[in-house]
Amino acid sequence: MKGQNCGYCMGGEILAGFGIKICDLQASQLILFKEQSHPGRVIVAYKDHVSELVDIDPEERALFMEDIAKAANAIHKVFNPDKVNYGAYGDGGCHLHFHLVPKYKDNFEWGTPFAMNPQKTYLSDAEYEAMIEKIKAAL
Repeated sequence: MKGQNCGYCMGGEILAGFGIKICDLQASQLILFKEQSHPGRVIVAYKDHVSELVDIDPEERALFMEDIAKAANAIHKVFNPDKVNYGAYGDGGCHLHFHLVPKYKDNFEWGTPFAMNPQKTYLSDAEYEAMIEKIKAAL
């Protein structure tokens, strides 16, 4: 099942508005969030268009959570954050996904919840590609 207006399902220009696909994982896809006020911020989006964790069976849920942990481990290896925040919302776009947001003690928004899209830091295509290659290597 695909959501016709869902960037995670359809890819293309809809996804390009906010992210760049890094790769597929066991039960999800890993996406680099274009806004990089938090260096290394990614999204782990479940492979199917479902809204809630309870909408998938326990085996799939376990695989999805393993994907989240694998992505977080790569983020820790590559970007050395002091903490990774995890956010799962989806009341605007009903596709199950988690934002993994590296936080740094001496940087933007430490000690507060992360802004969904602060629109402060965007990178060049070459910088995005270099970041993606580092994350892939750490997976």
